[in-house]
Amino acid sequence: MPPTNAKIQFHILQPVSLRERTRLKQFIVKLFRQEKKPLAELSYIFCSDQYLLDINRQFLQHDFYTDIITFPLSDPGQPISGEIYISVDRVRDNAREFGSSIRQELLRVIFHGALHLCGYKDKSLRDEKLMRKMEDKYLALYNRST
Repeated sequence: MPPTNAKIQFHILQPVSLRERTRLKQFIVKLFRQEKKPLAELSYIFCSDQYLLDINRQFLQHDFYTDIITFPLSDPGQPISGEIYISVDRVRDNAREFGSSIRQELLRVIFHGALHLCGYKDKSLRDEKLMRKMEDKYLALYNRST
């Protein structure tokens, strides 16, 4: 796959500690390359529970809190473009619930959204197990590269 000119942006609507942003963006590009998926543009929006709940209601007709919503914006066969909304509140709660650090849980959902855009699903138990395996893979690769 040729080098990419992918544009990755982080929009912080809810305060969150997101260190080493340049390195993280480079790693996200690497994730897409490893998955053999061309990446054009990706926006991560870090927001509150209420902000994401409003999106969940408006666009998905779901009336519950969630940690992440991923919107693919590109046509099939075209380089991937998308928006990934992440609730900072949910990430903090999930980190507590699962005994993880906020940083690790934040990285997990960042990679989770990218993996959705690469075609991974998580609606069935089988799909969820594969998604978790891929999240763990990329978390380990990212953490090893520090």
